[in-house]
Amino acid sequence: MLDLVIKNGRTIDNRPIEIGIKAEKIAIVAEEITELSQSLFDAKGAIISAGWIDSHVHCYEKMSLYYDFPDEIGIKKGVTTVIDAGTAGEKNIEDFYQISKNAKTNVLAMMNISESGIVHQDELADLSKINEEKNLDRIAQLPDFIVGIKARISKTVVGNNGVIPLKMAKQLQRKANHLPLMVHIGSAPPTLDEVLELLEAGDIVTHCYNGKPNGILDEKGQLKSFVIDAYKRGVLFDIGHGTDSFNFKVGKKAIQEAFLCQTISTDIYHRNRENGPVYDLATTMEKALYLGIDKQEVLKMVTENPAKNFHLDSKGQLEVGKDADLTLFKFEDAEKVLIDSNGNEVTITQQIHPIAAVVGGEVHVIEEE
Repeated sequence: MLDLVIKNGRTIDNRPIEIGIKAEKIAIVAEEITELSQSLFDAKGAIISAGWIDSHVHCYEKMSLYYDFPDEIGIKKGVTTVIDAGTAGEKNIEDFYQISKNAKTNVLAMMNISESGIVHQDELADLSKINEEKNLDRIAQLPDFIVGIKARISKTVVGNNGVIPLKMAKQLQRKANHLPLMVHIGSAPPTLDEVLELLEAGDIVTHCYNGKPNGILDEKGQLKSFVIDAYKRGVLFDIGHGTDSFNFKVGKKAIQEAFLCQTISTDIYHRNRENGPVYDLATTMEKALYLGIDKQEVLKMVTENPAKNFHLDSKGQLEVGKDADLTLFKFEDAEKVLIDSNGNEVTITQQIHPIAAVVGGEVHVIEEE
């Protein structure tokens, strides 16, 4: 007997779908399920997808600069897995891990290469705070929690150190079995070409559609040639919206030039969740649709693609044997004003509304606000 059957759903391309769950895994994917189950959940025509993964958040609640609570940005927003992007370092990530066990949302983390993470804005200005041996020990200690490493490589973070912290991150990555590396980009120095020159296929650049002078467009509004080169050699690009790192014009131009991000993430923390412009992953997905990315691709960017980037083999797809993490949502025809990080506004006519998040086979219905 199945533990749970989710009835009367549909796929993103409007085909009927029902999901059978047993022992916290997907057991059946079919147009109709007739097997007996201990419980039923009626999707009432909602779209069922693999659970949404927000691959750039800040949710270590003990921090003072950037923090949030996993379930506030997770299951309450239709997101089944969040990946914290470097809030904690080797000195405090074990504490973060212990706290994260209390969340109903799946919580994973990229460890900051600086010992205490983002306690101050300039965590990579003092190179003595980067201890390779201790970083490697912590990665080995928490292999199921630490799924990547994070280095914020912009002027306000690295001080006068340029790309030295990035070179240290790359050396750490090689010694840590090529753990995924996410690199934050922002103001120069170092310049974007200096950063991209050091990155390899599979490395992730977040804040890719920011509107800063050190971004992907030149002063004429064209994609910089070295950005295209990095894209072609397999460097991955992530939206990482954030308070100050997403611009409609940059994103529109990039999509028109077929420079497509691999993942959609929020860079969310309590302030940009409560006050905007981020609010939640669904809103960031709506912004990606506005840029011209089609619905199927947008969905892959919050399911299959982040699961692949971070080697989450049991997540990201609606397949038998995968974790029973699902998101139920609908498209609603209604106007909504979206705001980017630079205050630019656009109006859309179709919204994305999460209905429920299923984590390990447990259904969490999202209450209307």
